[in-house]
Amino acid sequence: MAYPIEKSEEQWKQELGLERYRILRQKGTEFPHSGAYNLHFEKGTYVCGACGEPLFESDAKFNSSCGWPSFDESIPGKVEYIRDTTHGMIRTEILCANCGGHLGHVFDDGPTPTGTRYCVNSLSVDFKP
Repeated sequence: MAYPIEKSEEQWKQELGLERYRILRQKGTEFPHSGAYNLHFEKGTYVCGACGEPLFESDAKFNSSCGWPSFDESIPGKVEYIRDTTHGMIRTEILCANCGGHLGHVFDDGPTPTGTRYCVNSLSVDFKP
């Protein structure tokens, strides 16, 4: 798929560093309860860790106790949804619609009125107060 921001894998690797590259470009997952934004609840905006595109507002964040930052909605039009059948499961992968960076997965088990839980890797986002 083509995205507004396109770079070679070598460019991404140099810009992101090895661990962020593994998460954002190779669809990796960080260990639960290890990410900087898991229990982070300041007011602001979470942006893509690869391209800086705004993805989630802090008022959509909640503590799901799953070990990863959780949101009940994304900023409209900023997240792409892809069917993911890896690891013997059927899930919905979420990607930055601007650069294609892997963010995590979205589930329909959220406790808020949206019923949605965006389960996001901390390394796939940055926070802007």
